[in-house]
Amino acid sequence: MSGSLWPLVRLSLSRDRRSALSSAFGLAIGVASLVFFVSLGLGVGAIVREKVFPVDTSLVEVVPAQLSFGLLGGGTLDEATVARLAALPGVERAFKKMNVRAPAVTIYRGDFFGRPLHMGLEILAVGVEADFVKQDVLLGEFVDPGPDKPIPAIASTRLLEIYNKSFAPQRSLPQLSGQLLTGFVFPVDFNRSFVTSTPSGASAIPSQAQLVGVSDRGLLAGITIPLEAARRINAAANLDAKTFTGVALKATDPSRVPGIVAAVKTMGLRVDDQDRRMAENAGAAVAISTSSLALLSVLICLLAAFNIAHAFSASVRAREKELGVMRAVGASRSALFRLVLVEALVLGLLGGVLGTALALVGSVGLDVAAVRFLPEFPFKPETWFERPLWLLAGGVGLGVLAAVAGAFLPARRASRTDPARVLAG
Repeated sequence: MSGSLWPLVRLSLSRDRRSALSSAFGLAIGVASLVFFVSLGLGVGAIVREKVFPVDTSLVEVVPAQLSFGLLGGGTLDEATVARLAALPGVERAFKKMNVRAPAVTIYRGDFFGRPLHMGLEILAVGVEADFVKQDVLLGEFVDPGPDKPIPAIASTRLLEIYNKSFAPQRSLPQLSGQLLTGFVFPVDFNRSFVTSTPSGASAIPSQAQLVGVSDRGLLAGITIPLEAARRINAAANLDAKTFTGVALKATDPSRVPGIVAAVKTMGLRVDDQDRRMAENAGAAVAISTSSLALLSVLICLLAAFNIAHAFSASVRAREKELGVMRAVGASRSALFRLVLVEALVLGLLGGVLGTALALVGSVGLDVAAVRFLPEFPFKPETWFERPLWLLAGGVGLGVLAAVAGAFLPARRASRTDPARVLAG
């Protein structure tokens, strides 16, 4: 029986091609929907995590408590507090940060990469230790050069994306890259503002900044400069140049982060996890939407399985005499059971492969349509989908599983065919 199994399967399926194709097509629709929506959810989730809210899972951003009574040693981030934070279990390194507490403006008049530009705007600046951004420094060393030389500055990767996709097209300005920006020098006047009053007792501090790279760790709404430069500017403006406005704790492993967060709060300090929470909220929204659509796709596959069960039940009834003859000439019950299941497996494999292929074609088509018809906007991806091998294999496997599950009971009925009753009747 095993040697003639495949010819019998081909014969059985070819006799009722319309029903076989209908069953395979139903499975294909369910598999295509599942693979398509899960692939879309994975892709959108990756965009949120890696581009919109890039969060380093091993970093904990510590800031002073908004309200502190000084009972637990919290309230300010001085050198002693930073030393205590660095000594917490699970902390590999503590990176000090200090905002430039004086307001700042930049007024640029001149050539901007081949285009004339006349613009003034308020900017923010934060000083960080060199090791915090050293992997993104493309020019020179990230140190304070002194009051008479341009200050090395890091721009935010996200800010560059917003400039390229939103700001630049509206003003006919050139698109820029991190490498192209490196070395660009622009004026910055610290302790000067267009909209707020400046601290009394100090005049404006004219300076220059030179971009030396872009980084995901850069300040989104301003520039990131060396910590000592921020200290110097704050001191020149008669502002606090001793306490820090933040400390980034790098954990030895992301699994240690919850314990570090708990210890920080015990010290009376606060964890700034706004970006992390926004990333988690956006990721949760994507996951819920993807799960809902995936559930709908699974239901389509279940309906296809019921359709296969109905089709195979009808097929077994119609072939009852044929099955009885096979039993009479020596076919075992298990052989008939395998015959029906292999027929279902072929249909499931066909439906799974076809559905997965449809999902791939649909995802590629949507990517092409997005590039062609959607306008440029910040964080617009080259592809909206992720297509891991496990997902494609899972789509084919789901088609096979649904078909075999649907044909299981009809296969049992076929294996219990009584040859004497069938041939006698």
